[in-house]
Amino acid sequence: MSDYDVFLSDCPARTTLEVVGHTWSVVVVVALGDGPLRYGELLDRIGGISNKMLTQTLARLRANGLLTSVDGRHALTALGRSLLTPVRALAAWAEEHTGDLLDARRDASVRAANRPPGPEPDPHKTDPGTDRRPDRRPDPRPDPRAASRDGRPGSDIRPPAVGSSAAG
Repeated sequence: MSDYDVFLSDCPARTTLEVVGHTWSVVVVVALGDGPLRYGELLDRIGGISNKMLTQTLARLRANGLLTSVDGRHALTALGRSLLTPVRALAAWAEEHTGDLLDARRDASVRAANRPPGPEPDPHKTDPGTDRRPDRRPDPRPDPRAASRDGRPGSDIRPPAVGSSAAG
């Protein structure tokens, strides 16, 4: 798979990312990485997860073949265990870079707070005063909508048709 396959609508990576993209999915996989746990043990081990979220997450992981539940104990399947290596690498990256992420988030908040009120200018919209994009120079060609010297719109910019007489 090339790096660009993720741009395709039927890319297998999107299916995987949809499953593991949920915050609690990754946390539950890591929690079960050391072995099977009962529901209450998972709830105690994972701070901040609600009963409803844990139930939904276990169902999502089970439906995708990543865990099995037998006799009230939840355990990773072979497929789920194979996910531990990349998930642990992601967790290690997060631990290393969380400070950087939080700093960037704080800096963005400060910039947003110091921005003058009103909407952000859109560089792709035209400047209402000039009928042009703000990042472009004015068009040197005459505006065909503008009135000419004789008062007719655009009559100075169109050459007469071949074979036509100037008399009207």
